[in-house]
Amino acid sequence: MQLRIIIAAAVLSSSAGSAQTAGCDTPESRQFDFWVGRWTVSPYAQPEKRVADSLIEKLYAGCGVRETWAPLKGGGGGSLNSYVPAEKAWRQTWIDSGDSRAEFKGGWTGTAMVLTGVWPQPGHPDQLTRMTYTPLPDGAVRQSGETSDDGGKTWAASFDFLYRKAP
Repeated sequence: MQLRIIIAAAVLSSSAGSAQTAGCDTPESRQFDFWVGRWTVSPYAQPEKRVADSLIEKLYAGCGVRETWAPLKGGGGGSLNSYVPAEKAWRQTWIDSGDSRAEFKGGWTGTAMVLTGVWPQPGHPDQLTRMTYTPLPDGAVRQSGETSDDGGKTWAASFDFLYRKAP
């Protein structure tokens, strides 16, 4: 009986260890790695005007990409992103200190990560937001946002940020 317990414990320990070390090491799970880093954030059109700091971390054996958004004014927030193989898509959950929560879905287009979801705003409970994260040649990342109030038929620019590596 004791030998069976020892063998069972060894099998459980071995399988648990392999599950932890396997992680998410596919090309798809690395598509958002260009965004990982410590950043200063400014409006794209005004790169000298810093508006936030952002820490983007690869976590959970490579299965998650987490943003911690820290604006210089106002409350912060963050997102948790992961590739979902069964959907062949990326998912993002955004939560902030203003009690805002939104779910996004999308993927890599070959040149940018594009995520879209309903992000309710005052007076616009069903507003769609489309975010595009584009890696730039100098290592910076451009994050632009567009909104739609007609189910995605038309889009209007809503924000445009430049993420540059923090010193």
